[in-house]
Amino acid sequence: MSSAAPGFFRRLGRRLTEDLDRLDAEELAETSEASGACRASECRRGEEATMLGKLRSVEACPKSAGASVQAEFFDGTDAITLVWIGRRRIPGIEPGRRIMVRGRVGDRDGRKVIYNPYYELRENS
Repeated sequence: MSSAAPGFFRRLGRRLTEDLDRLDAEELAETSEASGACRASECRRGEEATMLGKLRSVEACPKSAGASVQAEFFDGTDAITLVWIGRRRIPGIEPGRRIMVRGRVGDRDGRKVIYNPYYELRENS
């Protein structure tokens, strides 16, 4: 038996017993870091940031105060609200989708937000 086997079984046991949401968040954070993207938890207001993560939720606001699409982006470390102003729908922007976003981090009601971010849809894996 190789020396890697005990580590494998420890990781396997951990995967079978730990909270799935926490494991997903850890995996997202590792993937994001490996890509060279910024961590959402480390981004500050006024900074330009490029992040890789998933969309948790997407909501269209068609008429109230102008059309917009809002999405909750999560990279495993923190959530950021993405807002595309003047859009009723964006093809491919849907919950569970992996996405790379880039934009200037702002603040709305004490939460991080990026307005009209540049985005690239990524393959879900």
